[in-house]
Amino acid sequence: MSEPIKRTVLDYDDLRQMVPWFEGKPRLVAFLSRLLDIDKVNWIHDHNCDTPGVPFTEGLLRDLDITMQVRGEQVLQRMAGKGPFITVSNHPFGALDGIMLIKLVGGYCPDFKVMVNMILNYISAMRPNFIAVDALQSNDPAKRAVSMRGIAQALAHVKQGHPLGFFPAGAVSKFTRDLHIEDRDWQPSVVRIIQKLKVPVVPIYFHGHNSLTFTLLGMIDWRLRTLKLPNEVFRRKGDTFRISVGEAISPEVIAQHPDVADLATWLKQQTYAMRHWR
Repeated sequence: MSEPIKRTVLDYDDLRQMVPWFEGKPRLVAFLSRLLDIDKVNWIHDHNCDTPGVPFTEGLLRDLDITMQVRGEQVLQRMAGKGPFITVSNHPFGALDGIMLIKLVGGYCPDFKVMVNMILNYISAMRPNFIAVDALQSNDPAKRAVSMRGIAQALAHVKQGHPLGFFPAGAVSKFTRDLHIEDRDWQPSVVRIIQKLKVPVVPIYFHGHNSLTFTLLGMIDWRLRTLKLPNEVFRRKGDTFRISVGEAISPEVIAQHPDVADLATWLKQQTYAMRHWR
């Protein structure tokens, strides 16, 4: 039986558990919630959480007046209903790309699930399309147990004939040494799952990135960047996002890259090859 949907994403109890220093300071938490747009996140979640899953993402994007301009969508039309497949995507936005990915692929395959970090798992109305793991790969036994359970769920989901999505970087895009904003190296743990499952892989590229302020905060502390994530979502209200879908890569082609690091680099290159929108 699935757990009930919580109408808010982050409330006082959640935040004091994340930051024990907030204990006994509800007015400070309320002030920070307004400052960081957490109150807006809670409102938009509450407004749409009665229709969880793919309809929830449609409602979010409608409330945000966000539209998607998609190239290569016919690839997903061809794949739908014809067996399991995997999507791999860059991760430039941290929240909106996950929402748009579920809206895009889930529109053809309602059983589509995406592996996400435990922070995004607070969006309970999206949990029908989430598999949660600890992207930081911490040594906390509870978090390790979540990750092990998530990996097992991901393997079973595909083996049962359903599509699965990955953001293989496991973190939001950041500055490279040459001052481009790009994913970090794609993680070997994800690539090993792809090798093991032996199904077609569809690269999906999200054009754009978050604000310069958001990216600079990430150079100081990832937690500061995470706190700014709600503001980044509402900053893009009314925007049009461009998304490129590449042709499916067959398991036979994937098998030509038996080295995990080589396959990780190659899959990332195939995805970023779509970065130029002409």
